[in-house]
Amino acid sequence: MLNPEIIKYLIDLTAVLLLSLGIKGLSKVRTARQANKLAGIAIALAVVGLFIDSYLSSDISIKSLIWIISGATIGGFLGILTAKKVPMTAMPETVALFNGCGGMSSLLVALGVSIYPISSNGVSITNGLVETISIVISIFVGAITFSGSIIAMAKLQGWLSTPNWTQSKFRHLVNISIVITCLVASLSLLTQNNGLFLLVIAAFLLGIGVTLPIGGADMPVVISLLNSYSGVAAAAAGFVVGSQLLIVGGAMVGAAGLILTQVMCKGMNRSLVSVLFGGMISSSSNSKGAVKSEYTNITSCSVEECALTIEAAERVVIVPGYGLAVAQAQHTLREVTRAMESSGINVSYAIHPVAGRMPGHMNVLLAEADIPYEQLKEMDVINPDFPATDVVLVLGANDVVNPQAKNDVDSPLYGMPVLDVYEARTVFVIKRGMSAGYSGIKNDLFDLPNTSMVFGDAKKVLGDLLVELKELGVGRKS
Repeated sequence: MLNPEIIKYLIDLTAVLLLSLGIKGLSKVRTARQANKLAGIAIALAVVGLFIDSYLSSDISIKSLIWIISGATIGGFLGILTAKKVPMTAMPETVALFNGCGGMSSLLVALGVSIYPISSNGVSITNGLVETISIVISIFVGAITFSGSIIAMAKLQGWLSTPNWTQSKFRHLVNISIVITCLVASLSLLTQNNGLFLLVIAAFLLGIGVTLPIGGADMPVVISLLNSYSGVAAAAAGFVVGSQLLIVGGAMVGAAGLILTQVMCKGMNRSLVSVLFGGMISSSSNSKGAVKSEYTNITSCSVEECALTIEAAERVVIVPGYGLAVAQAQHTLREVTRAMESSGINVSYAIHPVAGRMPGHMNVLLAEADIPYEQLKEMDVINPDFPATDVVLVLGANDVVNPQAKNDVDSPLYGMPVLDVYEARTVFVIKRGMSAGYSGIKNDLFDLPNTSMVFGDAKKVLGDLLVELKELGVGRKS
């Protein structure tokens, strides 16, 4: 019969391997769903390993077991409820909240070990240098992750706007002062074993101070960075409690989040430093860019005209944006594209790396409507195809299709990689009105002669478009 301790190590090893496969599988649309399930199984095994570890510990009490079981039950129930109830439009806020929960979990673990040192046979064991450093890192990063994630969630939800004072240079002095306070508290905790709660409070304030000035355009970067922070905090908590599973799992999440952050920054032509310390993109707009704020050549058209153009097309590219998620129009869009495909029209989807409000937002949105992953094309792959494209449908996207990024050196978007939809023969932009994107500047695409605006809610417009296409015979298999 196997020793219970050996069983625990085997369970932890299996959990680490499954988590590794899960993270690797998330890099591709085809394997993402299965990978997510593998990661879920890995976390479930980690909980089982914790129960076995508690069983092996002679100091564990019935009360502690009740707390563990209660926490696992409540957390599992809330996770299932969230998966069932949260709409796609609220997914970015949910991800930010989950990042914050991860940071708070690591913070609480470090606080618990610091206040109530781990004991053996009733005798408390003094934390060594490595454990104390791990406690400092876990508290510092965990507190920043939690407060920063809550601020990000509140801004995405529309509960909190960016105060004007946070765009001044004075905020840097405030944040530097908080960093110095964190450093002093950390040194005090390492050398004199005090300053614990000063570090907690200062780190919480630092998370707020760094995240509050960041504008909505940079939120994909912020969310992926906070995800990386939560992994770092978890790895540090692993050193605190001596859990190899937490160390390995946290390190993988931290590394994956950091890599994704760099991808997001590259997709926006922004450095991480400019995102964290530069404030909102719109605040960097200079006077020359601000002058060009009026549209002079807008062409609007009806759904009927749009349908007539699509009927004669051979190749159509869909550009999804956050407006598509807001309208919950992904299923209607799928019906429209099915009709096109039945008539022999080649349909593909152009995915910009920072479209939406979180990394991979559009991929998840389209997958929800069972759109084939083969039709999802990344920006670098599909950009060369736009000159040979008959029709482009832009659905709720704005800054990611703005030609200013390539043509206007005075634009705050200049240098940002964008989808070259303006090179297509005809562009239809489905949009409620003429409001600007996150950058707060006009979109030169709307003024081009090959662009027509179809005003209205995306779901209604697509529904009307489907009716018109069917009346024209599009969708009947030849």
